[in-house]
Amino acid sequence: MNNLAENNLIRFMRIVKKKDGLHAIFKATGMKGGAQFSATISVDMSAVEVTANDPLEKIIEHCARVAIKEFKKSELQFEGIAAV
Repeated sequence: MNNLAENNLIRFMRIVKKKDGLHAIFKATGMKGGAQFSATISVDMSAVEVTANDPLEKIIEHCARVAIKEFKKSELQFEGIAAV
């Protein structure tokens, strides 16, 4: 991850059908302050103004906007640690 081209990326992976509908799957990777992170983001397509009939580029673009917005404002917590 020393290469800046590979740092702090959100990459589209696939679209999957789940019980509750279609989801666009993204993978986020990056490095900040010496810590490396990797996360999978699933965006429900019904929450975004797209349908399965729309072009793939439009689906990816709209879902990516939601993925980036929600990932930036998320506050992660370590499981089992009350206070650090």
